[in-house]
Amino acid sequence: MTSQPDRKALTRAAFAAAAVLTVVTVAGAAPGAGAAPASPAGTPKLKLIAASKAVTLDRWEGEPGVYLDLGTYVTVDGAPLELNVTRKSYKDPVVARQILRNGTHTTTRTLPAGLVKDFSGLPGFLEVSVKNAAGQEVTRSKGTFCPNNASGRLRPDAPATSHYPESCSTNPFTLGSVWGVEKGWAANSSTVDYDKPVDLPVGEYTATVSVAKKYRDLFGIPNDHPTVKVTVRQTDDGTTGGSTSGGGTAGQRSASPSDPHAQHAQHAQHAQHATGAGHAGHHFGPRGADAPTPGALPHALEARGLAHHLGDGLGHTDGSRVAPALRANGQRPTGRAGVPANVPKPDLRSLPAWDIAVTDGEDGDVPGKDYLAFSANVWNAGPAPLVVDGFRTPGADLMDAYQYFYDAHGKQVGYAPTGTMEWDPRIGHEHWHFTDFASYRLLSADRTRQVRSGKEAFCLANTDAIDYTVRNANWHPYNTDLSTACGQQNSISVREVLDVGSGDTYTQYRPGQSFDISDLPNGTYYIEVKANPAHRLQETDLKNNVSLRKVVLGGTPGARTVQVPPYDLVNAP
Repeated sequence: MTSQPDRKALTRAAFAAAAVLTVVTVAGAAPGAGAAPASPAGTPKLKLIAASKAVTLDRWEGEPGVYLDLGTYVTVDGAPLELNVTRKSYKDPVVARQILRNGTHTTTRTLPAGLVKDFSGLPGFLEVSVKNAAGQEVTRSKGTFCPNNASGRLRPDAPATSHYPESCSTNPFTLGSVWGVEKGWAANSSTVDYDKPVDLPVGEYTATVSVAKKYRDLFGIPNDHPTVKVTVRQTDDGTTGGSTSGGGTAGQRSASPSDPHAQHAQHAQHAQHATGAGHAGHHFGPRGADAPTPGALPHALEARGLAHHLGDGLGHTDGSRVAPALRANGQRPTGRAGVPANVPKPDLRSLPAWDIAVTDGEDGDVPGKDYLAFSANVWNAGPAPLVVDGFRTPGADLMDAYQYFYDAHGKQVGYAPTGTMEWDPRIGHEHWHFTDFASYRLLSADRTRQVRSGKEAFCLANTDAIDYTVRNANWHPYNTDLSTACGQQNSISVREVLDVGSGDTYTQYRPGQSFDISDLPNGTYYIEVKANPAHRLQETDLKNNVSLRKVVLGGTPGARTVQVPPYDLVNAP
């Protein structure tokens, strides 16, 4: 019944055989809150290492294979490794540039055209060959290297913390990313593809790992081939065992929603939630709701790791990290509301819908009907964060919401009433939602008639890095965890923040968050995603709040289909 589209991140260009390196010198440091400090002159020296001579991988009961986290790392010394990855628009290819800093000057080296195809990392970077005890090769693979993967210091004189982002974006509509490894640090190079486990029976193996020649030549990496002894063992449930590798957790940065390495390490912790512990019969995912219809799992969830192992719980609802709590002001703002004319404001923009599929609905939906499900994202292009506080009158069902404004030094200089927050009591939600943040409509082929509509209240969280190259982008957003950002039933106040450069992805698989298309005729329609629909939020530009995604419905009742044409160069149904 479910129509599953092919999921291709981007139209892939062929890799240019000859390296085309463009060098540009500009004054000043990189823009934004994540800008790097000046570094001594020099080129980063990269090396592939294995942290341990042996790893143990668990084959979880009921799963088709194991996940090859071999504990291999790329070490960086001499100077930081930094890459700026952007595209001008969805009609333009992705361009990756290496940033080399020298005091107040920055040298930019453009990587070969077509080498980097999306924002998930350097594709085909790691080459892995696994042989069994008899010396026969049983699997060979290539993996993408995200420099922002789980990292750690190599020595005590290295920078104490990394200022680079903590993951590589897998959102198909990302516009700009920053990848980096500090000097004296190492980043996990093992690629764990949770969509494609490796079918290795219980036993002993030897893995040989190397860096692809095109990257060795590009970055001057030695042609090393570390070997790792691999033991595959059977694990009967999610409460025992645990994948172990040289990576471990010591010195590892907090994992972000798209960092699969830390998520897999937390498998056992999540298993109690995946089996319904705490709320019998329910199965929780990154946005805190029941799991979607089997076979219709949104890619936004798949990209965060093995989605059915992601778990929710007190202080831990996005399945990846526990973020610091965001505290609202102690009391409602006083004095006359007002927004100074020149104060920085956020710029909310919507992305085109993706992960579009026909489903038969979820718990609570009408049996026998067809639903058009999709994922949507509204992000903040800055230059100021969106900060909203909610205040509750004792016993009231709603909170009064206020938007705050700050000057360049972070001092609050104004506020404005901006609607309400409501408590969502549904199991798996159970937090406060800010109303009127976004709306969804299904439009006719000529885009003049609304045929279906939906409006969803949101708990704002920085789930996706959409463009970390915009001015004032925060590479380390605080509220990536819904439970810390959205309060509890007995909360008297709540603060929700959407940081500059980040967006809030909401996967539309829950009841009421997809369009009922049962009685719609086949044909062409458009999914409209609109940010700030009632204009209750103050922002810099209201003309970029709407995005449209074309869909073509077909099939028959009970067996409806949907075709989703590419959006310019982005082929992400």
